[in-house]
Amino acid sequence: MIMRKMPDTSAAAPLDLPEYDRLLSEVIALIEQARGASVRTVNAIMTATYWRIGRRIVEVEQKGLDRAEYGETVIRLLAGELTVRFGRGFAKSNLYQMRAFYLANGEIIQTPSGKSLPGENGQTLSGISVAGALEKRQTPSAELDIREISVCFPLSWSAYVRLLSVKSEHARRFYETEALRCGWSVRQLDRQIDSQFYERAAMSKNKASMLAKGAVAKPEDALTPEEAIRDPYILEFLDLKDEYSENDLEEALIRHLEHFLMELGGDFAFVGRQKRLRIDDEWYRVDLLFFHRRLRCLVVIDLKRGRLTHADAGQMHMYLNYAREHWTRPEENPPVGLILCTHKGAAMARYALEGLPNKVLAAEYRTALPEEAVLVGELERTRQLLEERSTVRNRSGIPA
Repeated sequence: MIMRKMPDTSAAAPLDLPEYDRLLSEVIALIEQARGASVRTVNAIMTATYWRIGRRIVEVEQKGLDRAEYGETVIRLLAGELTVRFGRGFAKSNLYQMRAFYLANGEIIQTPSGKSLPGENGQTLSGISVAGALEKRQTPSAELDIREISVCFPLSWSAYVRLLSVKSEHARRFYETEALRCGWSVRQLDRQIDSQFYERAAMSKNKASMLAKGAVAKPEDALTPEEAIRDPYILEFLDLKDEYSENDLEEALIRHLEHFLMELGGDFAFVGRQKRLRIDDEWYRVDLLFFHRRLRCLVVIDLKRGRLTHADAGQMHMYLNYAREHWTRPEENPPVGLILCTHKGAAMARYALEGLPNKVLAAEYRTALPEEAVLVGELERTRQLLEERSTVRNRSGIPA
């Protein structure tokens, strides 16, 4: 039975709980199905659009005398123009992915059911190169409709991006087929690729058993409609904001730290919260990004809910390398990182200052930035206060 706080029905007719529970379950299922269908529809249109963009890039590249240099120039200019017009989602790395996606899927386009795409005058395009078929059409308006292309790509764009990292064409087609046959989520596809499922299945004496085991999902493979809707690719495609944290406590802590740092003498200028960055095929989020006006550098802040580990330090240096290359302007100093760790009973703050050009600059950073003890104290006080408020709300039934 679904747990819920019942309203006061003393003055109303008795509530048929089994019937209400069934109604509530059905309505929840309908909403979740609708959300899932919405994600699938957006993904299909997005994937078809990116395929067409990749195709156009390839066509333009093939007109250049020096294809490598010409193609690099085309993508660089296109990325700049599209980013200005549409914002996120059209950086050079994205356009290269679209180009690679078309090159990997540009020969034969067929629906997953085996049915051919409808052609002109009722004819079909089964087994025919889409590029060749499109050449027969005289005007751009006569090209395949976006909906016709979208049925050829039943997996999500995130799945196809993950498949692009598989170098072997046979392995890539195997994973694509199995993902479609077994209904793998992106997480499950990622797990199977990382575990070299294709190679293990190829060497197995009982391939049917291996394939049957591969079809079984694990609990961590599940992807909720909310998570799917928050897919960074979908958010970029629809130009939607993406500001959320793992829980309300963490979100409140980040917001408080944001205001606290801005009140420390006015040197901190807020740049962004939960700022996303992509390295290869992986997405990451920087909790807070500031610009320190006196130091003339970006300050990357990452909040950890456990103890500080060597992996946290390594991740911060990865963030700093990315920020130095992609976010720092020529006249600015190298970025500095601040790792804040908090858990019950302890708090910690550590600056990542290694790798700076000289010791003088490092010393200047230490002088201008807030003392670690000040940050630790504020972090601990804030965490305790937020936890106390959360406890009071839970006891009194007040919504958070």
